[in-house]
Amino acid sequence: MQNLKHEKIKNLGQLKESGYEPRSVKEEIRQNLKAALEGGQNVFEPILGYDTTVIPDIQRALLSQHNILLLGLRGQAKTRIARLMVQLMDEFIPIVRGSEINDDPLAPISKAARTQIAELGDDTPVDWIHRDERYVEKLATPDVTVADLIGDIDPIKAANLKLAYSDERVMHFGLIPRAHRGIFVINELPDLQPRIQVALFNILQEGDLQIRGFHIRLPLDIEFVFTANPEDYTNRGSIITPLKDRIESQILTHYPEDPVVGMAITEQEASISEDQKSIHISPLIKVIIQNIVEIARSSEFTDVKSGVSARLGISALENLVSTVERRMLINKEKKGSARLTDLWGVIPSITGKVELVYEGEEEGPESVALSFIQEAIEVAFEGYFKDPEKVKSDENDPYGVIRAYFQGGNTVDLTNDMKQSDYEQILNKVKGLDKLIESANIEKEDQSLFKELILNGLASKQVLNRNVIDNKVSYEDPLANMWEDLN
Repeated sequence: MQNLKHEKIKNLGQLKESGYEPRSVKEEIRQNLKAALEGGQNVFEPILGYDTTVIPDIQRALLSQHNILLLGLRGQAKTRIARLMVQLMDEFIPIVRGSEINDDPLAPISKAARTQIAELGDDTPVDWIHRDERYVEKLATPDVTVADLIGDIDPIKAANLKLAYSDERVMHFGLIPRAHRGIFVINELPDLQPRIQVALFNILQEGDLQIRGFHIRLPLDIEFVFTANPEDYTNRGSIITPLKDRIESQILTHYPEDPVVGMAITEQEASISEDQKSIHISPLIKVIIQNIVEIARSSEFTDVKSGVSARLGISALENLVSTVERRMLINKEKKGSARLTDLWGVIPSITGKVELVYEGEEEGPESVALSFIQEAIEVAFEGYFKDPEKVKSDENDPYGVIRAYFQGGNTVDLTNDMKQSDYEQILNKVKGLDKLIESANIEKEDQSLFKELILNGLASKQVLNRNVIDNKVSYEDPLANMWEDLN
């Protein structure tokens, strides 16, 4: 980076004496990336799961001074990556004071800046802008116009200055010229109308542009980053072939390949208030939330082409914590731990994040969400405990005492908002659970949660009946209702 004491440089003459040398934004990013790689620094460090795939591809593209297309499903950190590229630019750069398009004082491209320098010479005032001001982002929507991106003629300015429309001074520059010497990001590129995409051709290839048919030679210096969802190619629009051809590097993003990375992303991104951090969330609950995400991505009810964003897991964790907090407030409790019944609170996080196919719509969003939760709990149960069907005939059936307890006519009723003490007391009464928990070496603060997991797992294997009515879950012997009917 060019380390200049910019606060002391106020005009063009002082800038020349400082040894400052103009360079393109792509070269600026390239040199700063080289320094970062040599120093073992990774500006993309907050992005998890891309260390051996996406990040190296991005680094290679930037070293090649390429414009980039990030192609991937929703929730794959495409925009986040683009925003982090800002860190690879110089912290401050000089511009001609008053320039609309960040003119470099030693390499101005606009007529206004050239005229000012011609008149004032070394006394031309210089301002310094921070790299955060050199990042421009635009969401592509069908109503975006050429004027928005490129610019238009300002008839009022032409009338006031008594200038022809062909004079550059009457032009109102759009977002792209104003991103000169910076990074310009277009999100969801396929949503941009084809005729608007055509307007980007010359800017990407030749660096010049036309406004209302008047040719203006502006060698714009911009690092372009585009993002797109491959599903958009068929659903809403497409990237026209000549434009794709002009984008030098296309980089494919993906969902985390390792569930552990998925859980780390969820924890990193979840917005947990300071007063919520005292709430205990067992690692088991975090595993179940990640299971929900994985199951949703592969479910027959889900439109897998649309993808299931990492935001599902993030929102689910936030809602889960708030579910526990709500119960604590109702019961005036100082401490709280997440339970399986609290997972009902994450249903809104699922229904809003999953695109359902016809079969899923027939089932209903809430029913599908409940099925995801139940399947995720079953997967977690199988990861900790033996299949009750496979050990049923064993002399040392680990579930024998539990079966006998419920066959004796006992039931377990758990409600969403019951006090923690009542929740623990009910589960502690179930004979056989303590021995299983002891053999599994479960932490003390998670033991009640795992007892609930065992009962849920036994219900999923038809050892017990599990009935859900309003906000209550009941576990009982599967023959209990039959005997009642006979009596």
